[in-house]
Amino acid sequence: MAMSIWGKIGGAAAGLALGGPLGALIGAVAGHMMFDRGRSAPSPQQAQLAFTIGVIALAAKMAKADGVVTEEEVRAFRQVFDVPEDEAGNVARVFDLANRSVDGYQAYARQLAGLFANQPDILEDVVDGLFHVATADGAVHERELEYLQNVAAIFGFSEADFARISARHIRPDGEDPYVVLGLERSASDAEVKAAYRKLVAEHHPDRAISRGLPEEFVRIATDKLAKINGAYEAIQRERGR
Repeated sequence: MAMSIWGKIGGAAAGLALGGPLGALIGAVAGHMMFDRGRSAPSPQQAQLAFTIGVIALAAKMAKADGVVTEEEVRAFRQVFDVPEDEAGNVARVFDLANRSVDGYQAYARQLAGLFANQPDILEDVVDGLFHVATADGAVHERELEYLQNVAAIFGFSEADFARISARHIRPDGEDPYVVLGLERSASDAEVKAAYRKLVAEHHPDRAISRGLPEEFVRIATDKLAKINGAYEAIQRERGR
C-alpha cells in the first residue's frame, strides 16, 4: 500500500536531513533547520519528503505566477491532493513559506531534478501533479502553461515530451491521440503498439506503488493510464482495428 503524501510533513520529518531549498522549507515547518549529511543519494524517506515538499513548493510558485495567490488556488491544491484537516495547517504553512521565499521556483525544480535524475518517471509525476492543480479551475492559463514548460525543461524534458504530457490535461489539437502517445500520424501500426506498451509499462499505477509514491499520485497515475488507453483505442478505431 502506498503511504499518504501528508505523513511526512509534521513531526515525522524531524529526523530527516534533506538540505537545499526544499530542506529549508521543511525545516521551517518542523521548527529547525535541516542539514545535508552528505548522502550520495536520498533515502526512500528523504525522497518521499522531497517529493511532497517539492510538489507543494512548485504549486505555490505556480499560483504566484499571475502575481497574487488567492484562497481559491490554495483550496484547489487541497482539493486535488485531498489534504486531511489535521495536516491542512502544515500544508498551508509550506505553501505560504514557498511563496515568501527568496528562492525562485527554479531552485526547487533544480533540486528535484538532481534528486531524481535517474528517475524521469517520478519527475513526470510531479509535472502531472502540477497540471492537476493548474486545471482545477477548468483551464490552464497562459502564465501557468509557460511556468509548467519551464519546470519541465529544468527536469530535462524535451518540447515533444512536454506536448505529450500536456495533451493528457489541456486537450491540444482536439485531444489528438497521437500527441498523447508521443507519435506522428505517419507512425506504423507496430510503432503505435510499441509506444502504447512502453507508456503503459512506465505509467501503470502498480509501478507508482512499487516506487513508493504517495497514494495521491497513484490516483494521478490511474487517470494518466486511462488517457493513454483512450488514445490508443481512438487510434485503433480510426485505423479500423
